[in-house]
Amino acid sequence: MADEIGVGVVGFWHVHADDYARQATQHPGTRVVAGWDADPGLRVEGTARLGIETADTLDELLARPDVDAITVTTATADHTDVITRAFRASKHVFTEKLLAPTVAECEALVAEAQAVGVALAVSLPRLSDPAVATAASLIDDGTLGTITYARVRMAHDGWLDGWLPERFADPVAAIGGAFADLGCHPAYLVQRFLGARPVRITASYGSVTDHAVEDNAVVVAEYANGALGVAEASFVTTPGASAFEVRGTRGSLLFGFGREELIGKGGALGDEWVVVPLVPAPPGPFDRWVAAIQGDGVVADNLRTAVELTRFVVAANEAAAGRAIDITTERES
Repeated sequence: MADEIGVGVVGFWHVHADDYARQATQHPGTRVVAGWDADPGLRVEGTARLGIETADTLDELLARPDVDAITVTTATADHTDVITRAFRASKHVFTEKLLAPTVAECEALVAEAQAVGVALAVSLPRLSDPAVATAASLIDDGTLGTITYARVRMAHDGWLDGWLPERFADPVAAIGGAFADLGCHPAYLVQRFLGARPVRITASYGSVTDHAVEDNAVVVAEYANGALGVAEASFVTTPGASAFEVRGTRGSLLFGFGREELIGKGGALGDEWVVVPLVPAPPGPFDRWVAAIQGDGVVADNLRTAVELTRFVVAANEAAAGRAIDITTERES
């Protein structure tokens, strides 16, 4: 392999396709070579926008000797097929979340990547945010005591302002709505703060815009010790929101909620709310992926998190589609 890793863009379905291409362009160890999408319109438009060569088929892209690795931004439903074909062509893979629609598919992909000897990583960027990393550090060192409650909300105005593509409302291609996309971030942060495996998940999904999938979602995770985690996502919030709170038996943390800094209170943090100094941002998932390709790092923790995230989202989707009570008539529906 050449010193500079050639990256192919696989899929322009997801809005983050250009973001990952930009990271590959800016990283000193990678360059964008070519792109492909099953939809001819998205393929031509996407490659023209990025100024890269076009491959007419996925096989053509994967056969290129100058493509060492790919970024996957197809519809979520296509991830398993696309990633499996990339592995069999000995290509490294960086993929948009979710890794795959089911836990079984995720576990199979992780196993195959290991067997083939390629680097697989999933984009879970919020874990590299300085405020999140600081909160995680204070949890890990016991400053906050036992964590009893965590809430994470992420929201934007994609379906209010019209910039989020309508294809995100396809329940088959996207395997869900707001929670299966944007809600992944609150989900894996709740898991980071409270633990990967809650014992019970309940969910309420709503559709303000009358799409076939939810544009508003609230998911509650219950843990064995009684702690509760709340993950929220919305495509219909303006001007947008990114916030989290973590409550423990010794201290609490808040970020967002109208104040774009991490503040804490209780125990070693003091009796009044204070600004908490942030730890340096850890390397992001794309940087860690490139390091793994170069033999300078591993991403096993990223893959464990990705599998558990899928378990969480699948459970939330199932919970939201399950038994509900109509309190106006006290009938089960």
